[in-house]
Amino acid sequence: MKKVEAIIRPFKLEDVKLALVNAGIVGMTVTEVRGFGRQKGQVERYRGSEFTVEFLQKLKIEVVVADEEINSVLNAIAESAKTGEIGDGKIFISPVESVVRIRTGEVDAAAL
Repeated sequence: MKKVEAIIRPFKLEDVKLALVNAGIVGMTVTEVRGFGRQKGQVERYRGSEFTVEFLQKLKIEVVVADEEINSVLNAIAESAKTGEIGDGKIFISPVESVVRIRTGEVDAAAL
């Protein structure tokens, strides 16, 4: 099993969600996060004054999938979150040793 964490632009959430549902993913966790990468923030104007917003708002999507689903999930996220501009985000993949569904006690693949 693999855990996929994707940092995306907030306005791309609906596109990514639809792509994951179409790829057969039935659950995900979405968290509002703030950070920066190559963008290094952006300059905003408020009442005639300029200021730099160093940490930009992003969303983190987390899903745990079986090993054989990883390529379809990566493609779904990458294609649906892409705008072609700096700041589109990143996808991280980590191994997952085990999963337990609390309600039923099911483990591993049955718990997904």
